[in-house]
Amino acid sequence: MAVSTSTLGIFVLVYMLAVFYCGWLAYRRTKEVDDYMLAGRNVNPYILALSYGAAFISTAAIIGFGGVTGTLGLGTLWLVFMNIFVGIFIAFVVFGARTRRIGVNLNAVTFPELLGRRFQSRFIQGYSGALIALFMPLYAGIVLIGGARFMETALSVDYDIAILILTVIVAAYVITGGLLAVMYTDALQGTLMLGGMAVLLALTYAKLGGIVEAHQALTDLAPLVPESLAAGGHQGWTAMPVFGSPIWWTMVSTIILGVGIGVLAQPQLAVRFMTVDSKKSLNRAVFAGGPFILMMAGVAYIVGGLSNVYFFNTTGMLAIEVAKGNMDVIMPEYINSAMPEMFVIVFMITLLAAAMSTLSSQFHTMGTAIGHDLYREFLMKGNAGKTVDVTKIGISVAILVSVILAYILPISIIARATAIFFGLCAAAFLPTYMGALFWKRMTREGAIASLIVGTFSSLFWLTFIHAKEAAPLGICQTLFGTETLLTGTWTVIDPILVATPLAMMVAVGVSLVTTPPPVDHLEKCYGNNR
Repeated sequence: MAVSTSTLGIFVLVYMLAVFYCGWLAYRRTKEVDDYMLAGRNVNPYILALSYGAAFISTAAIIGFGGVTGTLGLGTLWLVFMNIFVGIFIAFVVFGARTRRIGVNLNAVTFPELLGRRFQSRFIQGYSGALIALFMPLYAGIVLIGGARFMETALSVDYDIAILILTVIVAAYVITGGLLAVMYTDALQGTLMLGGMAVLLALTYAKLGGIVEAHQALTDLAPLVPESLAAGGHQGWTAMPVFGSPIWWTMVSTIILGVGIGVLAQPQLAVRFMTVDSKKSLNRAVFAGGPFILMMAGVAYIVGGLSNVYFFNTTGMLAIEVAKGNMDVIMPEYINSAMPEMFVIVFMITLLAAAMSTLSSQFHTMGTAIGHDLYREFLMKGNAGKTVDVTKIGISVAILVSVILAYILPISIIARATAIFFGLCAAAFLPTYMGALFWKRMTREGAIASLIVGTFSSLFWLTFIHAKEAAPLGICQTLFGTETLLTGTWTVIDPILVATPLAMMVAVGVSLVTTPPPVDHLEKCYGNNR
């Protein structure tokens, strides 16, 4: 379906004016380092919740995981449960309060700086910044892909041009307004996303004859599961895959646990806990964040699964067949084929909002990691000019790398790359982050050992064991003459189930045999209940 260029132009113009107004407002209010890096530490709970949710749920979830559900089934709804229980409730109530308190006490302005100052280590801050700088562009690249793919399908815009358009717009307000601009625009974009997803769900059920009828029709498609998927354990789109099958391991270990647990250690999300003025604000944000995630992720996954019913009724083919094997195209194809023209325009704005909200958070986080944590604080020992100026240079570098990756990454990569990044963050950061917040006995040496072991064990598993990455990379094949070093079930177990427990054991073991942190430093870290 080709949408009216003039109508779309009016909608996009109004949307862009609103975005740039938010960016301009943030620019006017950005006067100090804390304003640029942490939005002034007094963000409204509603803005925090929408900003957190909009940064969390992006085109990667809507396009990528919607496509995964269209292929593998509604078992991905367990990820929605994990997103809400772990990503919102546990994150805000348990992790958020401690993060905010220690961040204020140590005057930390980034996630790596929080870890570095808690363990009194410039190395931890620099290493964490380097890890973010190296691997977050992968995540940013696939968010760009998600937004660009929809623009390509809906507007017949060249894919390469769509990437540049998204990048230039986001870069303009992130570089000038910092985190304050990111959070203001996120709140606006989150509100638009809520409206768009609510209408999408209602129209989908109306198109398929109602809630019960739609899901019954999806259940009835089970005998049509492609042979390749059935051999991997697929039992239909309303049933979980066969227990222990390759698809079951992919869904449970990579998608549900990898992303569901990995969210706790996402630097671009954790830093938001330091932007509010009290624990009470964090608790209030839960009541807005939970429903937001339910609507955003839940609707995307349900519609992705139900797209099979629509495509079968109209074309006699399943969603993955219509998409010619590219899961990242399922949701764009469904929206453009099944929805009214006016809604395609509205949803175009929704996806733009989803992509831009996440990209802005990623660009800001990568920029602070490169400019502030790695270069200024680690390499130059704090003697490299003003934090804001160095960070702006870092943001520019991060944007360039992300755009390059968006051009060269393969098809059907969105959900997979998201899970890789979330899993790597869980293995590398989560044990150290938990120790920093909750275990006073954890030492600098334990934190460093955990960071290194978590990082390299995760990368080793991805390169030599986990078949979905090891086989395409070909490194194991080149070095050892085999696609993976292990065989059978091991090749479908996600690295998060191996690397994260290993990093936790190392953190505990090394901490117990090394000298405890100074008492006065621990009092400084934990002693303030503000």
